[in-house]
Amino acid sequence: MKTAWQYIVSFIFIIQMYLMMAVLAIYYAPLAVFRRQSAYDGVHTYCRWVRWTASWMVGLKSEVRGDIPTGEVLIASKHQSFFDIILIVSVVPEPKFIMKKELRWAPILGWFGKRIGCVPVDRGKKAAAIQQMVAGVRDPEAPPGQLIIYPQGTRVAPGVARAYKSGVGALYIALEQPCYPAATNVGVFWPRHGILRKPGLAVVEFLPVIAPGLALPEFMSRLEDDVETASNRLMEDAGFVAS
Repeated sequence: MKTAWQYIVSFIFIIQMYLMMAVLAIYYAPLAVFRRQSAYDGVHTYCRWVRWTASWMVGLKSEVRGDIPTGEVLIASKHQSFFDIILIVSVVPEPKFIMKKELRWAPILGWFGKRIGCVPVDRGKKAAAIQQMVAGVRDPEAPPGQLIIYPQGTRVAPGVARAYKSGVGALYIALEQPCYPAATNVGVFWPRHGILRKPGLAVVEFLPVIAPGLALPEFMSRLEDDVETASNRLMEDAGFVAS
């Protein structure tokens, strides 16, 4: 009975979450046409709304730890579900993403993504995708901000191993910007697929910054070790036991 109730409140939570996305998009879109800051205001308001409603509707509290990145930096984050995006965007001042090119045409998300400077790439073409990423971030008309990239390229469930892709390394070398690794345990409570949202404490933790200037192999090795070690610790703290 308890699990059935959690499914019910999770479903209600998801419905209101997407309804609020539409409401805030309608409110902020006209403002964002003339003032880019209004686009940031819209995405910040939405992400904080999702965190707040998750805490009291489904019992999923959330916490962001570590130094919040600001300025022109890379954020290389573990990606387990939509909720780690929510947590990061709720706190960084000028978030932007490397996103799938198909999302350019997604209602609401595509337009706001373009307005805050997200860079669309064709993930099916590796070499071209890296060139698109670098060119998009270097575009003089692109707004400054914190570029969020997921080194494994997609959502990865807790306990699943997946290789880190070369795109994050290419950006680190080409842009010569500090890189903030970020670990998370959100997949323990908010899975990649499905309705159920579990109560608990979801965490995103910003780890010590990796300064520019490392050789590519050293950077990739340190990034993966830092993120995976910290994510495993957070998931263990949340009660996850790898099968």
